[in-house]
Formats: sequence, C-alpha cells, structure tokens
Amino acid sequence: MTLEERINEKIEEAFRKQKEVKGKKKKFKLPFGKKVNKSRAKKNYIILLKINENLNVSIDILQIKDQTIMVDKVPRLATADYILTYKKMPMIILPSWSVEPLSPSKNLQESLTDGTNKKGFAILMEKMQQAQIGAKKQISGFIKIALGLGVAALIGYALISGGI
Repeated sequence: MTLEERINEKIEEAFRKQKEVKGKKKKFKLPFGKKVNKSRAKKNYIILLKINENLNVSIDILQIKDQTIMVDKVPRLATADYILTYKKMPMIILPSWSVEPLSPSKNLQESLTDGTNKKGFAILMEKMQQAQIGAKKQISGFIKIALGLGVAALIGYALISGGI
C-alpha cells in the first residue's frame, strides 16, 4: 500500500465518521429539574409548557388547585380535558395569550368539522392501494389463464402433428 492510498483511506474514514455523527438525531429531553415524579403527580403537580407571544417556549412545574393553575398572576383552566402525558408525566400546553390550554379532544373535533383531519386521507389512501392491488391481481389471473391456454395449445399441436 502506497502512501497516497493510505492518505486517501484515512480521509475517506474521516468523512464516514463525520457523516455518521451528522446522521444521528438528538432526542428531546426535558431540562434538569423540570420533571414530575409519581409522588408529585399524585399531589397534582404538572409540567407547564407555555408558548409566549414571541413564539418562545418556557417550561415550569405548577400545582393544580381547584382545577386551575396560576400563571403570570392569571388563573388558567387545568381540567382533565387539557392534561396530556409526556413519558408518563402530566403536561399542559398553554398559549400565554389564552386562558384555555390546548385541548386535544376539542382540536380533534374542530379538525373533523373543518375537514383538515388526516383520518379521511388515510382511509382514502388505503382504498386507493386496495384498488391498485386488486387491479394487479386481475391482470396476473388473466396472464395465468393465457399462459395455460398457450401451453395447452402447444401440447395439442404436438399431439396432432405427431410429436416432431
């Protein structure tokens, strides 16, 4: 192995390592001290993910009292409809300009009435794929029948002509 080949090999190895490092995606982790364990969850503590007007996000831990939480000296709703879970920890997503947090059930109903839900699209795609598969099965059945008739015709011709 010449010196030039060794250098090229080292360079290629370095590029491969660099691509592997870039290819790995980092998982989202909550900041240190912003987690709610089981004992705190039983005492109605939740993780609050607050979206500010400037589109920045802040994370806090608050306690639910009388189905409300106090954020910026303003009581906000915190009923069971608004509580989500992240890695078995209770969480509420709250826009700072609203008294009402993000509600998955309400947003689902709105998306169904607006027609922006992906469920209809998924059903439509499934039907299209089934129709496509069905068309392929019909063609393959036709090809089998045609091939069988062709082989039968060859055998019949061989028998009639005397085998040669």
